[in-house]
Amino acid sequence: MRINHAACLWFVVAMMLAPTPALPQTPSADENTIDGIRNALLQLPYYGVFDFLSFSYQKGTVKLMGFAYRPTLKSDAEHAVKRVPRVDQVDNKIEELPVSQNDDDLRWKTYYAIYADPFLSRYAPGGGFLWGHRHARRRGAFGAFAPPEFPGTEPAGSYPIRIIVKGGRIYLMGVVDSESDKTVAGVRARSVAGSFGVENELVVEKATK
Repeated sequence: MRINHAACLWFVVAMMLAPTPALPQTPSADENTIDGIRNALLQLPYYGVFDFLSFSYQKGTVKLMGFAYRPTLKSDAEHAVKRVPRVDQVDNKIEELPVSQNDDDLRWKTYYAIYADPFLSRYAPGGGFLWGHRHARRRGAFGAFAPPEFPGTEPAGSYPIRIIVKGGRIYLMGVVDSESDKTVAGVRARSVAGSFGVENELVVEKATK
């Protein structure tokens, strides 16, 4: 049997020039750990709309930041994160908010002012996104949605607009779809009587893309 060397040569060249199918991108170990930290925080049973938690991860160390309205949330968050693989230590900087009846009144008034507003109602539980309106975290975009108060961290939570009240001041934190949503949320918060001011630290998702 005679071998056609020219045909074999063309076959080899064609195989070399053929496009190589793209391989699926495998998440890095750090990305898997970050996802694990986020899931651990999301599963905290008493993490609510009046709390805000964010975190950073580097070389086995997790830094927790934010505000805890619930008395045990700070310690619960630390214990949950410590169980995530590849987490060696936790630097817990979460601030526990003081007990205040006046602040509680402001929290609920602000909650209804924002989440009962027709323009913002889709952000409320059952309002169209049903507890699941979370920004779509993009690989390599860690910290893109952090509020100015906690730069370089990644927020975690189901409520898109979180209401933090401290000493009579109202802080709005979280992620919204547009600049107009951020503006309206700030206007609604400022309409609440009895506060000493409003800090609108909401991040606009489309502006980070």
